[in-house]
Amino acid sequence: MPGRIAGALERDFERFRREWPHDFAALVRSTYRVDLTGRYLGAVLPHPVGKGSGQLSLNEGQLEEDARAGLAFAVLKTLIAEDETGAQAMAAWAIHETRMAVERRAASDGRPGWTVTWKGRGWDRSLSDYLTLVRAGRDLTRAGRLLVVPSVKFHLPRLGEPFREAEYRHTTAALAAAWGEPPLLVEKDFSPTLAGDPLADDRAPILRWLKEVPRHIRRASPVPVRIAVKLLNARFDDDFQVEMMHATRDAESLVCFNRLFDPELGVAYGGWDLSNRNLRVLDLHRPPPSFTALDHPLVGTGNISSGRMILEYARRGCESVQLHTFFQLPLSEYAATHGSRTARVLHTLVFHPQDGLIAGLLELESRGEVERRDGELHFLDVARHAHRAG
Repeated sequence: MPGRIAGALERDFERFRREWPHDFAALVRSTYRVDLTGRYLGAVLPHPVGKGSGQLSLNEGQLEEDARAGLAFAVLKTLIAEDETGAQAMAAWAIHETRMAVERRAASDGRPGWTVTWKGRGWDRSLSDYLTLVRAGRDLTRAGRLLVVPSVKFHLPRLGEPFREAEYRHTTAALAAAWGEPPLLVEKDFSPTLAGDPLADDRAPILRWLKEVPRHIRRASPVPVRIAVKLLNARFDDDFQVEMMHATRDAESLVCFNRLFDPELGVAYGGWDLSNRNLRVLDLHRPPPSFTALDHPLVGTGNISSGRMILEYARRGCESVQLHTFFQLPLSEYAATHGSRTARVLHTLVFHPQDGLIAGLLELESRGEVERRDGELHFLDVARHAHRAG
């Protein structure tokens, strides 16, 4: 990049190690003429970086910290749906969390990486407690400080078994009442541990869930609803992953893809093996002819620890990304020396002089892969002109 811009980026990277600017997206736009706007579930975001569902989004304090740091969105810990009696078809997933372990995990090709493991699965407290958290997230969303989206695991029947409609109706209605003004935003989580469960031993049930679950949520909701589906990494080949994407027709966003599952250890994991597979599958994906680009907006997730990795997902059509592991590394792994973990993560992802989002976008411009409009580079232009294999 030109020396003047490179020097400004170096200075900002150094300056923001100690003091993080909350409205950094506006600063990036005014300083570098780079528009970081992203999108998730039809909502326009100041930038593409959000937090995936898990242990880091299960209380109001965590959401408030994310809002202060300027995170774009956060998906709440996954609620296990229930009917009006409190019965949960997926109760096996409402397991109390053990302490998370942040671990090094080398990829199959030897590259060192990180993963986070824990034995719990979903929300293990009451529905009432979850609704309190949803209302707190609603207030942050309405104030324009942080888009907050509830995540739910609903009943998944075996092949030939009916869906438990009462569970869909009761839980969706409760979320809609807590959220208030429509539309209700919700992410349907096909968790990574599902890949290790006998429920997902065959392809046919998985495809049925992906085709029908969003329709059941939509029918159960008393208000208009926008649905994101977080797809699992199934224990089948890459072509089946693509088939899963095509099967999920009735959703506003696809989150691609949940962590891999280690059957020997009985835990889900991330790292380079995860991003390698996710990107490989996204390279294979072509929206069916009946789809327009807006019918299948994608969200990337998996091993995102640099702005360059965000752009790898964007070049395959992802309009935003979800992170989890990168928020939990030892503090020595971040360049920033002050601020919350969320702020330190954003500092690395956006301003790193070589591997950050600004540097990566300027490099794509120099290679002619993205052009300025009205004098600005736009992150979403990378996704709009997504690279496809061949």
